[in-house]
Amino acid sequence: MARASAAADQLQRSFGITGPDLAFGLTQDQLFDAAVANDRGRVTIGGPSDAQKAFATSLGVDGPLVFYTDPECTGRPVNDTYCVDRESVSDEVWWKDGFAKFAPATFDELLPRVVGHLNTTRPTLYVTDLFCGWDTKFAEPFRFVGEYASHAYFCNVMFPSEIRDDSDRSDRGWTLINVPSFICDPARDSTRSDRAVIIDIEGRVALVLGPADYCGVNKKTMFTVMNFVLPGEGQLSMHCSANVGDDNESAILFGLSGTGKTTLSADPDRQLIGDDEHVWTDTGVSNFENGCYAKLIDLDKNDEPVIAAALSMKGTLIENVPGIPNRDLSDTRPDEFDLSDSSITENTRFAYPLTCNPNVAPGATGPHPDTIVLLTADAFGVLPPVSILDHDEVMYHFVMGFTSKLAGTEVGVVEPEPSFSSCFGAPFMSRRPSVYAELLADRMQRHHTRCVLLNTGWTGGAYGVGKRMSLRYTRAILRAALAGELDNTEVVEHPILGLKMPVSCPGVPSEILSPRTTWSDTEAYDVAAIALRDRFRRRFESQGYRSRGIKAAI
Repeated sequence: MARASAAADQLQRSFGITGPDLAFGLTQDQLFDAAVANDRGRVTIGGPSDAQKAFATSLGVDGPLVFYTDPECTGRPVNDTYCVDRESVSDEVWWKDGFAKFAPATFDELLPRVVGHLNTTRPTLYVTDLFCGWDTKFAEPFRFVGEYASHAYFCNVMFPSEIRDDSDRSDRGWTLINVPSFICDPARDSTRSDRAVIIDIEGRVALVLGPADYCGVNKKTMFTVMNFVLPGEGQLSMHCSANVGDDNESAILFGLSGTGKTTLSADPDRQLIGDDEHVWTDTGVSNFENGCYAKLIDLDKNDEPVIAAALSMKGTLIENVPGIPNRDLSDTRPDEFDLSDSSITENTRFAYPLTCNPNVAPGATGPHPDTIVLLTADAFGVLPPVSILDHDEVMYHFVMGFTSKLAGTEVGVVEPEPSFSSCFGAPFMSRRPSVYAELLADRMQRHHTRCVLLNTGWTGGAYGVGKRMSLRYTRAILRAALAGELDNTEVVEHPILGLKMPVSCPGVPSEILSPRTTWSDTEAYDVAAIALRDRFRRRFESQGYRSRGIKAAI
């Protein structure tokens, strides 16, 4: 009761929130019931604005909460994401598409307008106090305040709580205010549409407004915050997964969506630190989160037994997976969902606690990594399955952040397209790429960390002709890299890309290690390799990385 009163006082003092009822610190069971009973909004295009958004399966509160977002927000609203351009941060922020400048005066008018809306409409606001980060020295206090119980439930899944005393919450804590019922007016609010995600770094507050109710917005907003705060303290925030072996040897795996970051880090022989967001501090690696947020589309339940089992576990959340036709969700078992059904979105998701994994590192922390893995999914079938990188090559491939978009995953994409995302997470990197690259270089040198580029994409031809790399072989390559078995192995240089390819790897046929030999038409391979090389070169020059001290490697 005292903590609820303190939270109410702080929200009134800091923001003027006085009208709504505050549901503070509800249990997950209470939030589950509140979500099913109360969360209302649009779930179909052209549908009513008061449709039910949260559902129970046949398992009830002992199974997952099922949540459906606004149909126009089934992923991050990149074009509607802003940062307040205050003088104190303006020179430090990496301004770009997806992280646009928002005028301070406009924000200072908008925030009271949002609060006035809440004080007038008087909804119930679900409030939960959490931390972003497990490292007690660098964890940032984070308070979620929002209209949907489902979002509070999601945040409780994804973020740790009570990891240390939070008496500094009022001084250095962050507040995320999520108000789907506040529909932005572009003419009045200077937004691009009827929704907005706006971070005010100086004010330590973020607004999520309008039809932007994709659950991942909450976690990625806080990740973007941490990507500004931690480098300012000399610590490296990272979009990566991490795990640790029985010999206390740890690894981090950088990668964009679809490259295998979650799958490959979930190794039954290694303890999982986390699957998505971490910091490499002066003492080691630690997770920002207390949960995993996995993509479900086309998930093979036999290949992904941990996620498959977790689908039916208590305290989890399934997002935007369609129900079984002609059957109520309340009569559906979670294991009956058709995970290949993309009729709502390709970006179906599942949030589950770290504890659903059978082998989790204590405190979601580990030592300084011995191995860094840069994951890419090359749909052109050009890159080797594995390449050994030296220091300069690591910096190059880290700032380039290459993978491929596949046909059908986005409107207008009809054939594989190269995708470059600096630091393997450009949308969330709130400082310039060179900041993170320099921190990575420093830590790798100090801790003698090895690095490999691991291609989980296509072999024997491009997407549509070749086939996806065997997960069995990819895992064998990864095990060899982590064990140091590739450190002194014989290598050959790729004649077009200059990458160093091992000629052998335990458990992997040697003929697949050189991608050219897997193509039936080697001349066609050379053409594709030259085209990809030239794409790399154009991207490198267009971004001005050379002026930031990054050396060209391809």
